[in-house]
Amino acid sequence: MTQLTLSDIDTPLLGIAAWSGTGKTTLLEALLPALRSSGLNVAVIKHAHHDFDVDVPGKDSHRLRTAGAAPMLVASGKRFALMMETPGQEEPCLLTLLDQVLMLGPDLVLIEGFKQWSLPKLELYREAVGKSLRAFEDPWVRAVATTDEVALPQGVERLNLDDHAALLDWLVAWPSRWHAMAQGPRHE
Repeated sequence: MTQLTLSDIDTPLLGIAAWSGTGKTTLLEALLPALRSSGLNVAVIKHAHHDFDVDVPGKDSHRLRTAGAAPMLVASGKRFALMMETPGQEEPCLLTLLDQVLMLGPDLVLIEGFKQWSLPKLELYREAVGKSLRAFEDPWVRAVATTDEVALPQGVERLNLDDHAALLDWLVAWPSRWHAMAQGPRHE
């Protein structure tokens, strides 16, 4: 696992780890408005396992980026997008991405899909997906949200994946638990 140094990061981070098809994005889409209503400004960093582009070929920003602008930032009164080519980089560097996000002052950063990084995680698990429960392999998993009756490692909290109110309460409380949870992996 890549070692992330959490000691200097005051902003609470929480990995959302799950196998593809478990419903990570669907759950976050449902919970983000409620998190904002609770007063939390939440940033999300999402890992993509494929090539993607947020730019439109033919538009000025795309033309400038493909001509070599690195980074290329396009902005309007409603939003901005920072695009950066990363040739030769096999995987994105979470620390670099965190630098981009933390300067904007979020209250909480949810990190979706960076399963290999050493940071506290909430694992979403559905037996029907047919994959293993990662909590037994990853000592950074602090809680598992599931509807299945599966055994969990000692010290891992069980949450109901379908109880959005309880998940919301757990996430809202996360910033108060961040420093204790960031001290290192759980001990079994």
